[in-house]
Amino acid sequence: MKSWIKFINDYKTYLKIERGLSVNSIENYCFDVQRLVDYLNSKSIEVSPVAITEETIQEFIYHIAAELNARSRARIISGLKSFFNYLIFEDYRKDTPMELIEVPKIGRKLPDTLSTSEIDALIGAIELNKVDKEGKSQGERNRAMLETLYSCGLRVSELVNLKLSDLFFDEGFIKVTGKGNKQRFVPIGIFTQKYINMYIETDRNKLAIQKGHEDTLFLNRRGKSLTRAMVFTIIKDLAVRIGLNKTISPHTFRHSFATHLLENGADLRSIQLMLGHESITTTEIYMHLDRKFLNNILNTYHPRR
Repeated sequence: MKSWIKFINDYKTYLKIERGLSVNSIENYCFDVQRLVDYLNSKSIEVSPVAITEETIQEFIYHIAAELNARSRARIISGLKSFFNYLIFEDYRKDTPMELIEVPKIGRKLPDTLSTSEIDALIGAIELNKVDKEGKSQGERNRAMLETLYSCGLRVSELVNLKLSDLFFDEGFIKVTGKGNKQRFVPIGIFTQKYINMYIETDRNKLAIQKGHEDTLFLNRRGKSLTRAMVFTIIKDLAVRIGLNKTISPHTFRHSFATHLLENGADLRSIQLMLGHESITTTEIYMHLDRKFLNNILNTYHPRR
């Protein structure tokens, strides 16, 4: 299976340089191909990416159907289509074995949305003055992080990678580095600015910041960048503390940001720019408004109201 390793490594380079994808996206794309390679190894099927046929691919899809749901299968099929399209692009193949592979139908999955009162309750549950065994407090940091997630609609990866040099408070913006290292400027409110400044002055300035992390905004108690998993844990713990019966994550704050803007009259194009979506169709997932709200829109703006 050495040929697969070479092609996958070349594919990684293509995704990074030609497509400009992030490290996480590249890993996900290559993981889908690796699932196929693992299957071929388990069945002792010796075939290269250039020679593999639709029949072999279809057998693999049947195999994973027993252990994966429709959404996971659809993602793997999409990843394989991308890989074989790359082989065609590079003239390794003249056709794709994915041509007639059907993608399972899946419904559009919508994450839970938090109300403003639930967001207030979560942030209000943060113990600002609590210190750990080392006498350090993360309360101001956690409040500033959640306020930033909600008020700016950031992805968790964008939050943990936010730099001090990305803060343009005088202009009322922050610079955000999103997927594929694409940068955008997102408005930030004065209250969120206040909480970030309080965190910097009270908690962050007391840390022994490690080399290479001097410009990182949100730090752990050891003076290094926070992990995405740590932000997940902080939010989950707060949800338990207030007895919130919803499955939430950092993305829930981003989803709530977009939903609340839309419900209060913001246009979809502006929300798209703030979220950093390349396509407006991605932003349209936030159009899951209830009928009462849609009735209000109709009765307010339609000439035949």
